[in-house]
Amino acid sequence: MTEHTAPTVSVEWLADHLDDKGLVVVDSTTLLSVPDEGPYTVESGRPGFEAEHIPGALFADLTTDFADTGAPAPWTVPPSEKFAVSAGALGIGPGRTVVVYDRSTGFWATRLWWQLRLEGFDGAVVLDGGLRAWKAAGLPVTDEPTPTPVPMAFQAERRPELLRSTEEVAAAVDDRRTVLVNVLDPETYRGDKHTYARDGHIPGSVNLPVGEVLDPETGRLRPVEELRALFDGAGLLDPGVTPVTYCGGGIAATGVAHALALVGREDVAVYDGSMTAWAADPSLPLVTGDSPR
Repeated sequence: MTEHTAPTVSVEWLADHLDDKGLVVVDSTTLLSVPDEGPYTVESGRPGFEAEHIPGALFADLTTDFADTGAPAPWTVPPSEKFAVSAGALGIGPGRTVVVYDRSTGFWATRLWWQLRLEGFDGAVVLDGGLRAWKAAGLPVTDEPTPTPVPMAFQAERRPELLRSTEEVAAAVDDRRTVLVNVLDPETYRGDKHTYARDGHIPGSVNLPVGEVLDPETGRLRPVEELRALFDGAGLLDPGVTPVTYCGGGIAATGVAHALALVGREDVAVYDGSMTAWAADPSLPLVTGDSPR
């Protein structure tokens, strides 16, 4: 298996290595419906995977196997022990390279990429552009059932510095060593759109919509030099601060964390509860208006 040290791979790279020993390809698609007003709804992406996937790919259900199903939010990080069982069941373990993709924006893939890193696994990469880019390149898809993988012993070693709780974010609101990054659309950030229990953003947050890291024409990540300029403009490349990204439920936040890793910032933390948890607590402050950046 050829090692790949960057956090992303191209469809061309995957096509060349699809039959490599030690490669695990995983579709982590989840279906999320966000209305103009009111709460979002969530469904597993498994039916779509069964209808069409990259040959040999496996499916990871982020709503059950890789989530704390007893938590209020649908994708809450599960205990390390549960994650280890689910990852091992997919054949993920020492010496494996895991290529994660999805059939949407790519942020379901970055969610599983981030969870793997959180649990101490450094062999995960994201397929740039996901299934959309794979098909656009004329590469094959199939509806054939994937053989049951050979389970592996996944040893979870959590990196707590990559995760933030509501209490930790609240304590960091006035900490100049932390930059809170709201990756939602500007309307939601400003409080003009009602999606969560309360409107607005965490005080001091900068707004960097997650869509800005992608090329809208292809769905692939923007070139590294463009990403670096984007992040530098938002003050996220300053080595004296730690970026903490958040969104609605901890998914899109991982898209910005992944793009930051691509330009060399691998210390970015994700607020897992994000606006779902923060807005649900009336004692926590929210502000409205434009981004300070």
